Amino acid sequence: MQQHTRQTSPSTLFQLNGIPPMDKAIPLGFQHVVVAIVSTVSPALLVANTANMAADQKIMLVQVSLLMTAVAILLQLFPIVRGFGSGLPLVMGISFILPTLMIERFTFAEMMGAQIIGGIAGALFAVFLKPIRKLFPTIVTGTVVMTIGMSMYPIAMRNMAGGYTDNFGTAPAWIVTLFTLLVVVICDNWGKGIIRLGAVLWGLIAGYILAVILTEIGVAPLVNFSAIGEAGWFSLPRPMQFGVSFNTTACISMAILFVANSLQTIGDMSSLTVGGFDRMPTDRELSGGILAQSVGAIVGALFGGMPTCSYSECVGIVTVTKVVNRVVFAIAAFALLLCGLVPKFASVLTTVPECVLGGAVISVFAVITMTGVRMVTGSGRFTNRKATIVGLSVAVSIGITQVDGCMSGLPEVFDTVFGSFAPVGAALIAIPLNLLLPKNQEDLDDEQEQREREEKQMEALKRKEVSAK
Repeated sequence: MQQHTRQTSPSTLFQLNGIPPMDKAIPLGFQHVVVAIVSTVSPALLVANTANMAADQKIMLVQVSLLMTAVAILLQLFPIVRGFGSGLPLVMGISFILPTLMIERFTFAEMMGAQIIGGIAGALFAVFLKPIRKLFPTIVTGTVVMTIGMSMYPIAMRNMAGGYTDNFGTAPAWIVTLFTLLVVVICDNWGKGIIRLGAVLWGLIAGYILAVILTEIGVAPLVNFSAIGEAGWFSLPRPMQFGVSFNTTACISMAILFVANSLQTIGDMSSLTVGGFDRMPTDRELSGGILAQSVGAIVGALFGGMPTCSYSECVGIVTVTKVVNRVVFAIAAFALLLCGLVPKFASVLTTVPECVLGGAVISVFAVITMTGVRMVTGSGRFTNRKATIVGLSVAVSIGITQVDGCMSGLPEVFDTVFGSFAPVGAALIAIPLNLLLPKNQEDLDDEQEQREREEKQMEALKRKEVSAK
């Protein structure tokens, strides 16, 4: 009886295994649902509009995207075989970057064919990740994590200002955004228990209520409920409903993007384990996570499901709340699965205005950035070598993505790799700098301390695994 009480106590929220109280687990899982569903539906709608899909195809694409998001999360949480899945509370979702880059140049069927090839490339990267893990020491992964947070600021800021709507830059949008952010900050810093842990969710709810009020009294059309009435109650995806074809250029481009997407996943998993478990991820967690992500994309392409990626905003929520229990994330996954099977439920969540989402997640992105800073300065030494690696990698990678056309005179592959997403460029700059720059005695001492610290963390993890068995 004592063991059962311990397993269902609130403290299990901060442990990977165990059964937490449902009155706390459900709202904590739901805040991941709200953040993930908007990020998942947005690229699906954008791709559907760009591809001029019919109304029924557009609805089906949104539905498949939600289903693939749910399956991707479950594959990470509960590896079906050893080495397939990270076993971490990693929220996955439809990538915004990959499909939007591809759909502008290729048909949707060609994108699905390229996704199969890209998934194979990602799987090969995962298989050979262990021998090349030395290319990703803390200074590199910390730089990538920092860049992930910083690269998300423009996205959060556009959402804060109203997103891609007629409300962009208006006073009502900013009022709702700042009110949402204020609620998040108050709950996170003055709240206790579930109030503090669910700060992002309470901010989303409060901001949404204010947005509905402003809409109803005629101040601004922030919330549109029309999609709820148009959505159906139940439907299932069909295999090959969008078709699959192979274009050589598309396949090569997607293979490069999948490897680049894997670098982001490494950064997110590092941020997750540092923020949630106070350790770096193991080789098995990294390779298993990327392998599940890649194989899931291959299978998903047969149903029209676009490629997934790790959601940095949800990783940020973990680093803020420290809630890592699998049950919380399983609740989120099954809620997304339900939304995918019942479009009526999904349509309700898609009415959340961009300004509400922006006000809720800007603090999350800031935490991701600070997690990266903590990783690169963890030993207390910030040497000139570190400053060069971090400073140049962040400056060049973010700078390239902020200046449209700055690589237009170079082969297209450079713009595809460096211009698509800053963390990818940061990794590709930080890795050679870390290999080539000379190390003085202070750098050598710092590396030795880092190795010893990681070895202790791995020993502690192994002891926990043994005791759990």
